[in-house]
Amino acid sequence: MEKITSKSNPWVKETVRLFTSAKYRREKQQFVLEGARLCGDTLRSGVQILWLFVTPAFTQKWPEVFEELCANSGRVFLITQDIASKITDTVTPQGVFAVCSVQEREFSLDFAQKYIALDQVQDPANLGALGRTAEALGISGLIIGGGCDLYNPKALRASMGSLLRLPVHVCGDLAAYLSSFKGKIPLYATVPESYVKDITTCDFSSGAVCVIGNEGSGVSKQVKAVCDRLITVRMRGQAESLNAAMAGAIVMWEMLRRD
Repeated sequence: MEKITSKSNPWVKETVRLFTSAKYRREKQQFVLEGARLCGDTLRSGVQILWLFVTPAFTQKWPEVFEELCANSGRVFLITQDIASKITDTVTPQGVFAVCSVQEREFSLDFAQKYIALDQVQDPANLGALGRTAEALGISGLIIGGGCDLYNPKALRASMGSLLRLPVHVCGDLAAYLSSFKGKIPLYATVPESYVKDITTCDFSSGAVCVIGNEGSGVSKQVKAVCDRLITVRMRGQAESLNAAMAGAIVMWEMLRRD
């Protein structure tokens, strides 16, 4: 194990850049995980750890996780608490960071299954929560059309590792991607308007893709035009819409509740 005591160390600078820049993550095809639970889960997610940063406090508090991570990491660096605070965006870092390589994941749409598509969802907390709910309820896969980077540290934390395990396809043009399946699997766009079809009356037994829209502007006109039907979650009271993660959770529950 190598020691690092300077915040200006090249390995520290590289990790900070990967932690903070989605563009750099895409360029390097690498990302950063933080926290004992999330880093430990990588060993069961097929993710390759290129290098590991740990503080003395972490090695003492989680010795078993530390040993397991060390045995599966390319390089291991012992860092100071000050360096950990420089890297993290959390108030109380646990003192472990794993820099991992992006793994190619096969994604094949099964027309008899159920999927959630995200149209420019921007908030990493929403992306993470949607991924976690999708895995928990048994959604077959997640289609991400723009918006928040899949490997955003906050999104990965919010998903509790689900975004690394769930089948995920990332596309730049969601409308074009969905149009390639039109007529083969029902395509639904969720909207807040009350005059469209109530989701509780929909039959998802033959498979479906349901689109959750951007937090501010909802599902785009281009994606709506591709979809077969607009659907909504009926609301009472004065609320005009639901949070994207909450709306997605209700949609997924309705898609799967008759299975």
